[in-house]
Amino acid sequence: MMRRLPSWLTGLSLAALGSGTLADTATNALPDCYQYAQLKRQSPASVQTELFAVIDQTTPFSSELRQSLAQQIAPLLSPGNALTVFAFSAYTQGYYTRRLLHARLDATIPASARDDAGKALLQKFDQCLAFQKQGIQKLAQEALVKILSQTSSSIAKSDVLGSLKDIATQVQASGAQRKIVLLASDMLENSSVSSFYSNKAVRKIDVAAEWKKVEANQLVANFGGAQIYVLGAGLIDTDTQKHGVYRDPQTMGALRSFWEQYFKASQARLVDFGTPDLLGRIQ
Repeated sequence: MMRRLPSWLTGLSLAALGSGTLADTATNALPDCYQYAQLKRQSPASVQTELFAVIDQTTPFSSELRQSLAQQIAPLLSPGNALTVFAFSAYTQGYYTRRLLHARLDATIPASARDDAGKALLQKFDQCLAFQKQGIQKLAQEALVKILSQTSSSIAKSDVLGSLKDIATQVQASGAQRKIVLLASDMLENSSVSSFYSNKAVRKIDVAAEWKKVEANQLVANFGGAQIYVLGAGLIDTDTQKHGVYRDPQTMGALRSFWEQYFKASQARLVDFGTPDLLGRIQ
């Protein structure tokens, strides 16, 4: 029978995550399994892949898209990886950019090193890894439910560019070998800088003109070489109704071209632009 873990290891919940402000991004919501098992690390702790799930609370996600978001996240919750979850909308009506979760999973012990560790300590370590896996799944689910339950199309503005610039500093600061940003958003700026809307529908934007606004307002960011996946591009409020608004390929093509230029200038690469859903899994 496996040894029972202490309550501080099993009692994982969003209430223990602190204020969720951008300043405390390095705080790990999961216990350190090497410390718990009293095992010495063979090398300094490092993160192989960090997934940043960034969710726009002004976007009207359907139940299918919410499920797709969760399914994109789940496969990346593996040993040696990390997950950070952000929510953003506009700096109004009590909404603001905030971090709800940062959790890092310990890497497994190499087979060669396991031979040098005691059986009892290895059992404690493996048990902790199993609870880490359960813990990060629980925390990710709680964070998504909390963010998506507060999503509202009634929020007057959507500061996509300003919010991404704030979040990019956290992505850049990550020491992960690979950084992935899963951006769940309609990608429709609606702020004092610009509006990608016209008559409650997606406006066919002039990419060159919009880019001048980005530069004039110093909104170019630095994502530190991250890969970007967008889910939900072009979604508007009427999409939740039976008869949604049609968006022609030229309108959506201009929207994608703008964001391709933005991410390239912001030290990132746009890998997939879901309109609205991603066609494949994050690789």
